[in-house]
This record gives sequence, C-alpha cells and structure tokens, in this order.
Amino acid sequence: MQLRYNYRVYPDGSQCTALAQAFGCARVVWNDCLRERKQVHAAGLPYVTSAELSRVYITQAKRTTERGWLTGVSAVVLQQSLRDLDTAYKNFFDSTKGKRKGPKVAPPRYKSKKDTRQSIRLNTNTNAFCLNDDGTVYVAKVGDLKVTWSRPLPAAPTSLTLTKDSSGRYFASFVVDTEPDILPELDAEVGIDLGLTTFAVLSNGTRIRSPKFLRRAEKKLKRLRKDLSRKAKASKNRARARIKVARQHARVADRRRGFHHKASTRIIRDNQAVYVEDLAVSGLGRARLAKSVHDAGWSTFVSMLEYKAAKHGRYFGKIGRFEPTSQVCSVCGLKDGPKPLHVREWTCKECGTVHDRDDNASKNTLAAGRADRLNASQSAGKTRAKVPAQRVEAGSHPDGPTTVAGIPGLQAGSTSNDVCSPSPSRNEEDI
Repeated sequence: MQLRYNYRVYPDGSQCTALAQAFGCARVVWNDCLRERKQVHAAGLPYVTSAELSRVYITQAKRTTERGWLTGVSAVVLQQSLRDLDTAYKNFFDSTKGKRKGPKVAPPRYKSKKDTRQSIRLNTNTNAFCLNDDGTVYVAKVGDLKVTWSRPLPAAPTSLTLTKDSSGRYFASFVVDTEPDILPELDAEVGIDLGLTTFAVLSNGTRIRSPKFLRRAEKKLKRLRKDLSRKAKASKNRARARIKVARQHARVADRRRGFHHKASTRIIRDNQAVYVEDLAVSGLGRARLAKSVHDAGWSTFVSMLEYKAAKHGRYFGKIGRFEPTSQVCSVCGLKDGPKPLHVREWTCKECGTVHDRDDNASKNTLAAGRADRLNASQSAGKTRAKVPAQRVEAGSHPDGPTTVAGIPGLQAGSTSNDVCSPSPSRNEEDI
C-alpha cells in the first residue's frame, strides 16, 4: 500500500525564490494547456493530445520571448504539471460516464497566483530529487532543502510534492510503498456514534469529548480579522495581517488533525472491527449547525479510521445513513419513532429501558454493522477491506527507479507506527 509522509521544510531566501518560480511556471503551463483544450473544444475540433501540448507550450514556448523564463525551472516540473492536467481531465470524463464512484467531478479550472496553496510534484523516474546523507533533500534547480525529520521514512520514496500553504509554511510530502503493519487480532468490536456536543460515543461506553478548536479560537480570529479589514487594500500591512489570520487558522487545523489522529489510532488499535454511520456531511455542512459540523471534522476522522484499518489489518464498515439508530431500542428492537435533538434520554415503551440517545445509537450502529458484514460475507464468500482512494497525489510507476535512501535511520521495507501529533509534519495518510 502507498502512504504519504509529510515533513516541514525550511528553505532559505534563494530557495524560496526558486520555489516561487517553479510554482509560477507550473501554473502557467497548466493554464496554457487548459486554455488550448477549451478553445479546441469550443471550436468543435478533436481533443488535443498531451504530446502536442508539450511540444507547443513547453518545448517551443521556451524559445519565445514571452515564455523564455520557463527555462529557469526543471523541465520535470513542467511535464508533471501537464500530466496532472491529463489526470484531472480523466477524472472528469470518468465521472461523467459513471466509471468513477463518488460525487461528480468538475472539469479542470484555471489556477491563480493568488491561490492560498501552491505546489509542484516530482517523481523518481526523472531523478529530479534525491535524499542526501546529511538529511537534506536535493531538488533540481532549487538546491538542498533543510527538512525536519519527525520520523524516518520506512522505505525509499517514489514521489515528492513540495507545497506552500496560505500561512507561508513549506512542506515536503513523500509517497512511500510499504507493507501493511498487521496488528494482533482482538475480539473487541465497536460501533461509533458521531456528534457535536460529544465528538464520539463508542458502544463500549467510551465517550470522546469534542474539543471545539474553532470555537475556542473564535475570539482571537475575530480580532485578527478586524485588524485585516482595517488595512488598506494591496498594502504591505494588509499582506502581513492576512498571514496572521492564515496562521491562526492553520493552528486550528493542526490541532484538529492531531486530535483526529490520536483518537482514530487508539480506536483502531483497541478493536478488531469498527463500524460508523455514513453521514451526509456535505448536506449537514449547509444546515443551521454548519460551523459546528465543520469544526468537528467528521469526514476527516472517518477517512483516518478507514485507511488505518486497511493498514493494520482491521475491519472497517459503514452502515446506511438512513438506519434509525436513534429510534430503535437496542434491547428489544422496538422502533419508537423520530425524536428532536433536545431529547437526550428516552424510555422504551416495550421493555421500559431508559436509553441515553448517543449510547443507544452506538449500540445500534454496532448491531447494524455486524449484520451488514455477515450478509456481505455470505453473499461474496469473504470480506475484503477496501483501501481508500487517492486524494491528493499519486505514486510513480511501481517498476520505475527509486531514489537512494540516505536519511539516517531509514530502513527500507520496514514499517513505522502512527505518530499522533498536532504538528502537520507528523501526519501520515493513505493515498
């Protein structure tokens, strides 16, 4: 399986300039090729191939006066930008034809230099980057980048993505092919009911409180946004105020991500099977409780449970979002009907059991998940854990060459345990 390891990068002044140039050149190639394909489509002409776009907007463009500055960056960055555009078009076509599962994918859009996130991607097939023995990462036409290694890589990486976020921080994301780290089997299984007041209630009685990181930071964010609104547009003071707001939002996101990692790792390690409800988060995010829903981050938490279950050999299952987990008595099975959100306890009319709303829902989630798993195993013969689909970046071809692993402590073929920390440089996600 492929995992992504993120690390904080600290480029110097000249390297920041080189990275900014690389970000800009990759963006220009993307926009030029996208514009050409849109114009050809509007004229009713055949689809332009990638080879033709590469010849015109990369090779020939370097010889012109308008695009001569493209020679200042590695050609690998430009070619990879074109390949990423092809991937975006393929995802769009597969989505319209029904070949791609999940929500509909929109067609590719133009990139702006004002986007809060800038990135470039490199793979090992072109030797555009390598790991040095002193712990730095060499990137073509950028130099040796200083990296904070919060953990050793389990194997030699197959691709590298350099990213600059809205707060001005730089990150290096390595894609690594590694074997699953199978944990010893357990008898425990758990159903999870996600909420807002209490983040998660487990069927074994465990309750995970909701930290509400955004709510706790709202007072400071309000002051920073007020300072930003008072600055003159296009001024240096406004740019500095914008970075302060972005950094505060980054702290909130980092703390939330660290909390999700710690909670999901603990649940996966303590249970052989985990069942959750398939919530319509995108719909709930547009309702009255939208801010609280986004602050909870249910989708990210469920995604972490899914990929960590696949990594550690656990079973992960989702029950239907229309299962009446809050309406059915977990003791006798009586369906007592819908209840408003302010009703936190209710008494079963059949057996007289007094239920806590969240505890009862988690037990019903466990029962429904076990039933779905049993039905699936009987119909398919066996149950296979699905590895989550790629979300951000793709690895290079498995037959391609790999970089020389020169990081102290790197052991090729070994696996590393999850490190749950609020710092984004210690996050690990499946692709």
